[in-house]
Amino acid sequence: MKKDIFTLLGGFLTALLFFFGTIGVSFEWFTTESINAFVIVVSAFAALVVNIYAVWKNTHVNMRIKQWLRKKESQKK
Repeated sequence: MKKDIFTLLGGFLTALLFFFGTIGVSFEWFTTESINAFVIVVSAFAALVVNIYAVWKNTHVNMRIKQWLRKKESQKK
């Protein structure tokens, strides 16, 4: 699914490039290569965000759950 989203993003930017070319607007930096590079950067950033969230969840949330379970266990005694 993630790959499909980034493919759609690249397709949209490529269509935008062709649209600008059709109406006579051109940017030197807005090329097919820059679009491909941008899609790679966006996909790498998305992977980074997902991994940071996973690390945070596994450390912070699990630690809080363990503390809560220990507290609950000690209250039973």
